[in-house]
Amino acid sequence: MATPFDSLDDFIALPRTEAVALSPDGRTAVLTVAALKKDGTGYDRSLWSVPADGSGTPRRLTRSAKGEAGAAFTASGDLLFVSARPDAEGDADDESGQLWLLPAAGGEARPVTRLAGGADAVAATAEASDRVVIAASLLPGADTLEAEASLRARRKKKKVSAILHETYPVRFWDHDLGPAEPHLLALDADALADTIAAAVDDTAAETEEKADAAADAAGAPESRESDEKPYPATLPRPRDLTPRPGRSADIAGASLTPDGKTLIVSMQRQEQRGGRYVLVSIDTDSGTQTTLFDEQRVDFDSPVVSHDGSTIAYSRAAKSTPAGPADAELWIADIDGANPRRLAADWDRWATSLAWDAGDAAIIATADDNGRGPVFRIPLDGGAPESLTADDFTYSHVSVERTTGDLVALRSSWVVPPHPVRIARDGAITPLPTPAATPEAPGSIVEVETSAEDGARVRGWLLLPDGATAEAPAPLLLWIHGGPLSSWNAWSWRWAPLLAVARGYAVLLPDPALSTGYGLDFIARGWNAWGAAPYTDLLAITDVVEARDDIDASRTAAMGGSFGGYMANWVAGHTDRFRAIVTHASLWALDQFAGTTDMSVYWQEIFTPEAMAENSPHRFVRDIRTPLLVVHGDKDYRVPIGEGLRLWSELAEHHADDEGRMPHRFLYFPDENHWILKPQHAVVWYETVFAFLAEHVLGETPTRPELLG
Repeated sequence: MATPFDSLDDFIALPRTEAVALSPDGRTAVLTVAALKKDGTGYDRSLWSVPADGSGTPRRLTRSAKGEAGAAFTASGDLLFVSARPDAEGDADDESGQLWLLPAAGGEARPVTRLAGGADAVAATAEASDRVVIAASLLPGADTLEAEASLRARRKKKKVSAILHETYPVRFWDHDLGPAEPHLLALDADALADTIAAAVDDTAAETEEKADAAADAAGAPESRESDEKPYPATLPRPRDLTPRPGRSADIAGASLTPDGKTLIVSMQRQEQRGGRYVLVSIDTDSGTQTTLFDEQRVDFDSPVVSHDGSTIAYSRAAKSTPAGPADAELWIADIDGANPRRLAADWDRWATSLAWDAGDAAIIATADDNGRGPVFRIPLDGGAPESLTADDFTYSHVSVERTTGDLVALRSSWVVPPHPVRIARDGAITPLPTPAATPEAPGSIVEVETSAEDGARVRGWLLLPDGATAEAPAPLLLWIHGGPLSSWNAWSWRWAPLLAVARGYAVLLPDPALSTGYGLDFIARGWNAWGAAPYTDLLAITDVVEARDDIDASRTAAMGGSFGGYMANWVAGHTDRFRAIVTHASLWALDQFAGTTDMSVYWQEIFTPEAMAENSPHRFVRDIRTPLLVVHGDKDYRVPIGEGLRLWSELAEHHADDEGRMPHRFLYFPDENHWILKPQHAVVWYETVFAFLAEHVLGETPTRPELLG
């Protein structure tokens, strides 16, 4: 039977549920759903309302051409979101995203901000007031919102894009940092002056502004003040909680007390080339900051305030060193930072999200665990963590319903994309309605495992195509995850192994040494030695899978991205057992990479100089015997394009014939980053990968995707 995975066009057209937010009364869940644009070059996002008890049908709330995201609720039940949709009272050419509010009582959405640089996201909302904290970027050369807007306009008019940096780093993942700096702004959503009188005042101010502009045009002396447009009186004026922040407001979590008076936030303290995260308390009326927790070489992040406002939960993690990985600990403290104490000291897992249980007697957490991502309840009284889910899914976006204690979340696996569910106190799961129906998946999935030489259990998922038998064994594709602190435990729209399954491949998704969800010792097995246990673990579990009678061990390939690309390069230099290798956004020469990545200090902290040299794949370029497909995006700042360029250059140096020909290929994306995000480019990516595999694994005639020219 045909599935959406048989066609790349059908696959990229699948609607995608990306987030879920729960209303204050617990009755409604709002989904963020992405749908393919009509021209197939991007995704539009809209908000949908569904009953949180599993009944009813989805109801679309928004439908602007610019889309909406970042949904959050105020205490009164109004829905907040960020959108670049047109503001009827703003500038017609304003493309910045702003904060919008959709009233719970009904009516059209209305803007809450009109910031020149836009609003980036909702950082926190309060449970018992309509105070909101947003993240926004402001130019450091201006002291007011009006001056900031004027300065932006002058840069735009003069077409100035230059940035003067004073600290490291200068870019992050796929974008340049600066000249604007991240700020946290507080505002009261219930202060919207949506009245005729306020509108009249705004109109009068605009009329005066136009008169000033006319005077300037007539030859009046120019002044910077004359081009400063007053911030709208109809909108609540944001209060800057982080003046002159540098990069300190690149936060790692924030939470408001129920009354909205205090913000607990994880902020950066700048260091030589990096920084540490500290917990800070900010009075949202005065802006007064008080540091609660700050230790050298320790990060404090992910703070959440209890429902009664008396306690905070947070993560505390010492920075790792080449000697070994550090643990990520769960702590709680009084709201003023007093009486800190660790929870679940024997729980050998790393929380990926934190929330308070309905009665504030426990923490609700998610964590990678044995190739899955369950929801846990961690009691404050010292009791052992309890897994609330026992299925093969990974959970995210968990919200707690205050009345019943039930949870609402998204869950996914490698055969089911993210979809909303309700989790009852007894663990019963009820799927919620969604406009993004679950597609039929081809093939089947089984769990596989083996024992490494040191006795460690190494496990993974094996996806098998329909019809794979001893009489018709399937070719095998070893797919190595990125990270490396990661696990193959949740759906990814970017890495979609079901597309390979639909084309007849069995796909092995292993969790080798360095993977999360198996404890600190399992991570430590590969620490400061990426080419050792991670490599032998991959080969060991591949051996076990190749021994199956429904797998054709003579037709195998390997692929991976980021750390997975590093491992693909390492595999290529150490064995010729695979017929083809795909290496995407891969680390190649660690000496070069460590100084050019956007986070250089991290890589130089976790490797000794000796281990960095010993574990660098480029040293083994002469030993490569397997055809490589190299893939890299020029906007990748985490693994810069220099890695792909040097890999390609050295492949040519050592393996090209006299006419420059070689079996390797280089797929280059000038305008993509660490991931290939544009739908049309994702299609080209998969077309190229599958053509390369078909040539070298299946022995088919070489083909070239049409749109590659």
